[in-house]
Amino acid sequence: MESATFETELSLFKYDNLEQLPERYRDLDEGERRERIEAAKAELGDDVVILGHNYQRREIVEHSDFVGDSYQLSKEAADADAKYVVFGGVTFMAESADIITDDDQSVILPSMEASCPMAGMAEALQVDAAWKEITAAAPGSEIVPITYMNSYADLKAFCAEQGGLVCTSSNAAAAFEWAFERGDKVLFLPDKHLGENTAYDLGMEDSIAEWDPWDPEGKDAAAAAEADIVLWDGYCQVHERFAAKHVADLRAERPDANVVVHPECRREVVEAADVVGSTATITETVANADPGDTWAIGTEIHLAKHLDRWHPDVEVLPLCGDACMDCNAMRQIDPNYLTWVLEELVAGRERNVVEVAPEEKELAQVALDRMLEV
Repeated sequence: MESATFETELSLFKYDNLEQLPERYRDLDEGERRERIEAAKAELGDDVVILGHNYQRREIVEHSDFVGDSYQLSKEAADADAKYVVFGGVTFMAESADIITDDDQSVILPSMEASCPMAGMAEALQVDAAWKEITAAAPGSEIVPITYMNSYADLKAFCAEQGGLVCTSSNAAAAFEWAFERGDKVLFLPDKHLGENTAYDLGMEDSIAEWDPWDPEGKDAAAAAEADIVLWDGYCQVHERFAAKHVADLRAERPDANVVVHPECRREVVEAADVVGSTATITETVANADPGDTWAIGTEIHLAKHLDRWHPDVEVLPLCGDACMDCNAMRQIDPNYLTWVLEELVAGRERNVVEVAPEEKELAQVALDRMLEV
């Protein structure tokens, strides 16, 4: 098997064209921002669509035309056909939007600092090196790579080139089944917890090996060759904070409460929850709850806050209480940045454009198309 043939580089250096916030925008208050953002949106009209991920702070969500999961938002952008797509999310999300929107649409990431740590735990160059080791250790096996949507475009392209695909947290099990129909083993990255939870869903929890690219002792090619599922040792820094103790403490204090968690959480948290699913599933669970119900939310704190505002007849609690924290990467989409990029568009200047290289874009689209087949 050959490794990746297209050129790529570490994510840290991919978007060195992205700019910092100008000094004059740094001290705006919410009232001034609101007025200026709404004025810019009115001036741009249908030429702009603003996307707000579920994990964004209230002020970003309130200015967004669409709010939801990352890939859902990219599809909304493609359907809207706006000239400018301003993505209130992180870098890999802006890349996905660039992949599926038309070439004449520009995708703008307000802040250059909004880079998902989990996506950065599986760089394509790093995976390429691991791929050589793993495939060499299992020369008679057909290994199919699957990357979670929360990864950079070049990793999506790598998976396409090696016969693999992309998955979301909602269709991971279907993606695994697709892969096993075509090969003997799966390399899943970058989120080991989603991979482990999916393996349990498929009854394959005894066929797992982990590949830790950061630790020489954690890269056992022979163990990977013996396993049916090889999990890359990456994780979401928000979801890994949740522990089974949080669920146990909640049930002791509030026996009337239900618990819904994201499948990026640790296995023991997923096992203790009442419902497990994507941010869309979490949102739907609360939306469909009976008045007076109580739901504890095991995901990024801002979605819990949004759901509490959106559904006042349901009591919504963050699963880990005051210990729950926001996503450092999502936090970088500051409303001052949003004000700046919109006013620059009004002036005819595109700032912080995220553009995937043509060859990567073509291959990443193949991986996404395969996902849509499952």
